[in-house]
Amino acid sequence: MKFCVLMGSPRQNGNTVELLKPFLEELKEYTVDVSYIPLAEKNILPCIGCYACQEVNGSYGCVQNDDVLEIMEEIISSDCIVLATPIYSWYCTAPMKALLDRHFGLNKFYRSAKGSLWEGKKLAIITTHGYDVEYGAGPFETGIKRLCEHSNLNYIGMYSVRDEDDIVSFQTRDAINGARAFARKLLVMK
Repeated sequence: MKFCVLMGSPRQNGNTVELLKPFLEELKEYTVDVSYIPLAEKNILPCIGCYACQEVNGSYGCVQNDDVLEIMEEIISSDCIVLATPIYSWYCTAPMKALLDRHFGLNKFYRSAKGSLWEGKKLAIITTHGYDVEYGAGPFETGIKRLCEHSNLNYIGMYSVRDEDDIVSFQTRDAINGARAFARKLLVMK
């Protein structure tokens, strides 16, 4: 099984990365292949709505020259995509949002090309946020559930921890054990 972990945090030593550490350690114990992509280090242009990707069968097909093609190739070659992001203003970070908007080329629903390049894959969320989970991360989860329904992806669920004491919130026994348990859940879910 191959995982593609898309890290949306602009801080590579921040809370979301801290929460991901036990998750990734658990996956390594099961010797799965993990592609870890820090989006803040990538050039991700916004979708320009040109529909050129919708005329290309069998590949992503975007005309923009940025890092999204290599990211999409990792997504296409993976069995499970994990969106890891802090929640800013009730949604994911700007690099994650720009990438999600570019999913358009994975679904060939709108012009001459047909099919899906990621249909049936598993998708999960790991978030860090203020407020309680429903208020803080609920709007993002709702958006991702709709994306999964539209794209015929298997939404596995969300693991989230509230920031109550900065990075210490993500180093507690509960946070660590929860992240490890979530990794195991993704390994067994169909």
